[in-house]
Amino acid sequence: MATYDVIIIGSGPGGYVSAIRCAQLGLKTACVEGRETLGGTCLNVGCIPSKALLHASHMLHEAETNFAAMGLKGKSPSVDWKQMQAYKDGVIEQNTKGVEFLFKKNKIDWLKGWGSIPEPGKVKVGDDVHEAKNIVIATGSVSASLAGVEVDEKVVVTSTGALTLPKVPKKMVVIGAGVIGLEMGSVYARLGAEVHVIEFLDHVTPGMDAEISKTFQRTLKKQGFTFTLGAAVQKVEATKTKAKVTYKILKTEAEETVDADVVLVATGRKPFTDGLGLDALGVEMTDRGQVKVGDHWNTNIAGIYAIGDAIEGPMLAHKAEDEGIAVAETLAGQKGHVNYGVIPGVIYTSPEVASVGQTEEQLKAAGRAYKVGKFSFMGNGRAKANFAAEGFVKILADAETDRVLGAHMIGPMVGDLIHEICVGMEFGAAAEDIARTCHAHPTYSEAVREAALACGDGAIHA
Repeated sequence: MATYDVIIIGSGPGGYVSAIRCAQLGLKTACVEGRETLGGTCLNVGCIPSKALLHASHMLHEAETNFAAMGLKGKSPSVDWKQMQAYKDGVIEQNTKGVEFLFKKNKIDWLKGWGSIPEPGKVKVGDDVHEAKNIVIATGSVSASLAGVEVDEKVVVTSTGALTLPKVPKKMVVIGAGVIGLEMGSVYARLGAEVHVIEFLDHVTPGMDAEISKTFQRTLKKQGFTFTLGAAVQKVEATKTKAKVTYKILKTEAEETVDADVVLVATGRKPFTDGLGLDALGVEMTDRGQVKVGDHWNTNIAGIYAIGDAIEGPMLAHKAEDEGIAVAETLAGQKGHVNYGVIPGVIYTSPEVASVGQTEEQLKAAGRAYKVGKFSFMGNGRAKANFAAEGFVKILADAETDRVLGAHMIGPMVGDLIHEICVGMEFGAAAEDIARTCHAHPTYSEAVREAALACGDGAIHA
């Protein structure tokens, strides 16, 4: 029986990052993982493979739409779906092998198998029981189910099945207009599928700044998406090759149906803690099935901690990573910290969508006086040259102090541009601080500076 300072259950972004940080801080560390490869949902069947398909399909869109205007003549490429899948799988392998290398480099033991906690201080993997001074639950999440819908991962799929369809469907129905549904819908829309999104709420991307949400929906409609909002899916009837989706329009109570080759259930995710033995241990849980933790990611059981999708907060890989680092530092006697007010969110469609901090709706609800600085990518020279001038940057700042309270963007590369605001917010920057910082020309980042200028006397190029 091996003894460790820390055993982390789960090797997703939260778990593996936490394990590496623990090892860096001199703690004898092991990580439990039942998959054949490390990296959890994100690297194997989530963030990484979906971004590979988004990139490939975006390249196809560029070839079909913009190449000729740039003088790049010739036949548009055809889609070799098998090769695109092989490319995606290669990207997954590079990343998961990279994590395996980092484990070896940092002398982290990979305990292969599914873990449980028979009692505090002990982790069982298979028939072996290992002792640990501290245990970190980093078991992530799984796709949430929907009443009346049976997933077979062939015709009715979650995001996992959507990554490995045998062919591009002619028609796809997406249940849920959140990040996962719209990203995967974008992939298949670009590859030629007819995509119909059904959403319970009356807007897409719940929780997002309303102006961005409306702009984003309009953009996707122009790209061929069909939306049915304010509708509750009643059932999905599947045969071997087709499916029929029945849904109710909430305002009228009218029932309607739509046929599809593939139905993607993208109604969110839920924590995955099955089989850990938390009930028997008496670990406190929230009403939503999350592990309840204190200010230092500690559960009510001494020596047991939890991070990532298993606890409250946005289900984002980078949030889990931050928590993984913070809990490692806490266990090593340092002061681990996560600033939950500065966690960016990104949707990797084209154009991209990104946000950080508070929305206008939140600021209004709180009765906080704020000002808005906006700048359209139509005024950005680089964006116009690259056929990427759709969208805008919006910065929200305190009306009195000018301190940046949030930013919301839709446009080219905004998933990267948002981090200028994140750094600024970490240091308590005013919009004027960003406005007075020299930005290289011509870059997309100039749109951020212009939005910051618009919080003051006004943008230059608007």
